[in-house]
Amino acid sequence: MARLTYSAQDSVYKVFDLNNYSMLYYSISDKSVQEIKISPGIMLLTFKRATSHVPLQILSIEDGTVLKSFNHLLHKKKKVDFIEQFNEKLLVKQENENLQILDVRNAEQIQVSTTEFMTPSAFIFLYENQLFLTFRNRNVSVWNFRGELVTSFEDHLLWHPDCNTNNIYITSDQDMIISYCKADTEDQWMEGNAGSINISNILTGKCLAKIKANDAPPKEEEEEECSSSGSRNSKQRKTAVAEALEDITSLFYDEERNEIYTGNRHGFLHVWSN
Repeated sequence: MARLTYSAQDSVYKVFDLNNYSMLYYSISDKSVQEIKISPGIMLLTFKRATSHVPLQILSIEDGTVLKSFNHLLHKKKKVDFIEQFNEKLLVKQENENLQILDVRNAEQIQVSTTEFMTPSAFIFLYENQLFLTFRNRNVSVWNFRGELVTSFEDHLLWHPDCNTNNIYITSDQDMIISYCKADTEDQWMEGNAGSINISNILTGKCLAKIKANDAPPKEEEEEECSSSGSRNSKQRKTAVAEALEDITSLFYDEERNEIYTGNRHGFLHVWSN
């Protein structure tokens, strides 16, 4: 594993080995470098754009050796929405243009119509499954590198429209996604900002489980039959669950303990366990 740092004062990138936190013996000091993307074992360097192309380099993370240098042709006067790298695949999208999926080994290219693939706000690459997630307008989609939509989720509308990845967890097997989501209208039994924690299968899009504000406590009509203390306790519990699901800013899943940890903007930590 490698970590990249950048000194704005010196315009120098440095690569650190996360196994022992030592700096690898090379650095990158080319001021024309605009962006660096890291994939397992390699880095993609994006340089300042020319009129009709963008210069690119692929480097070995281990020693900084240049593995490949090439220019990717662009449409003039159209801004680049993104350039992303996944192993030997390069994803390039310009404004109002098709998505291009380029294999840098043999220059083979796949184009995905702009009507099918619209520019997302964020990506998550699934290296185990050779797939990638896109996030756009609170929606999550799963794609393969043939440009085919693999999964659309049946019940996974994210809370944040701009995809706050602090509120998203992908399991180590990359088969489940756990996110802080917008609650269904019928789930919102009280006024407030309570969302829900949704757990979905990445490959099928099916919702496997959901933690929501009205889970477990009895309904209002059932509360009337309870004793006064029982009614108060159930209402208190409903309030506590709803408050814990408000304004969540971070989410983590402990796969060994099968527990979900959430933190909110007030600085409180909550643990959700079976």
